[in-house]
Amino acid sequence: MKAVHGHFPNVPHISQTPVLMVRPRAWNMVENNLMVEGKQAPGPLFDFGLVMFHCGKMLYENKSGPFLYLSKVESHLEARLWNKIFVWTQQKLGLPLGSIKATVLIESVVAAFEMDEILYELRDHSAGLNCGMWDYSASFVNKFGHRRTFLLPDRTRYINMEKHFLHSYMNLLVQTCHQRGALATAGMAALLLPHEPHSDSYRTAVATVSRLKLLEIRAGVDGFLVFDLGLIEPMQKLFELHTEGDNQLCQLRRDVSVTAEDLVTMPPGGVNLHSLKYNIAVGVLFVNAWLSGHGLFFYKGNVEDSATAEISRSHVWQWIRHQAPLQDDSRVVSRRLVTDLTEEVMVELSVLCHSVRDKQRLHTAADIFLEVVQKRDFPEFITTYLSQNHTFLSSQRTVDKHQHRSNL
Repeated sequence: MKAVHGHFPNVPHISQTPVLMVRPRAWNMVENNLMVEGKQAPGPLFDFGLVMFHCGKMLYENKSGPFLYLSKVESHLEARLWNKIFVWTQQKLGLPLGSIKATVLIESVVAAFEMDEILYELRDHSAGLNCGMWDYSASFVNKFGHRRTFLLPDRTRYINMEKHFLHSYMNLLVQTCHQRGALATAGMAALLLPHEPHSDSYRTAVATVSRLKLLEIRAGVDGFLVFDLGLIEPMQKLFELHTEGDNQLCQLRRDVSVTAEDLVTMPPGGVNLHSLKYNIAVGVLFVNAWLSGHGLFFYKGNVEDSATAEISRSHVWQWIRHQAPLQDDSRVVSRRLVTDLTEEVMVELSVLCHSVRDKQRLHTAADIFLEVVQKRDFPEFITTYLSQNHTFLSSQRTVDKHQHRSNL
């Protein structure tokens, strides 16, 4: 609201700034601070309603939106619901039909089978579809994790857009969008660039991102996301070098023929001790960040958020369930092993703690993480679990009291 209404000093008018794309919470989240007719308000409606009420008309009048980024959509029925919400909102605010535009993240395997239908339901309001690699990969555990056929190998070595099941998903998304005249975008480059731009490590990092993003460009995507602002210029140059015009809508990808089997065939690979400990660390640190009121953190040169936390805890839960063998030795992944390794990881992570409160919060995060990955039934979304979990809620009350005392 501050950005749209010009409340930031030395910031240009909204019509001159980069386009804002608001991402409402997904349908699995609720707004705990608002009750409507005795029920907690759905998080996405709360977020969307505030943005549209306060900013919708000004964004439209300045040709800056309103643009939305819809996550966790799993079927055309959810897309239809969003479309009805958009139509109703535009009527109430006196905006023309089609003023609101939304990009849908296809980050669930079940949504990959309904991409045409999702585009159709949002046809007047669609800004295309987006690939989300980590959440999409984690959705296999969410939907099929109880079946050993869908055992996911280590993500750091065996899961990337070069793998057949993910490359097929991206090809199908590009083909589906471009045949309908909709934009197709790829996922996030989460790598953080080193501080020294003339170092070998900096050049290596840019080269790594460039190689993977060139794969997406050649697949026909019209854009993708980067976290580090230092990557914007080299990635724009990469686009200009390998494409013509502002987008690749002319790439209809008639050469693509993706089958259901292509989409659900897991890549070969295994699990080692390093990948297990890495996933434990990411899971614990995400819960710790959430307890601190933050949605992301930095770890070993990458930005980690709920998407990487989802794939990390999904890995550990699934490996425990199927007693995945470790490639390092004769052990298998078990509850006991994960508990022991979590204690080891906690020793390594304790250097990040600068106070007694930090240590207490980190240990609470580890307890919650172990609770999540050792459950018999897979918790569908880690964010929902954290929002509703008794351990989290009691811990959060303690954090709030501590912060209140500090403010006083």
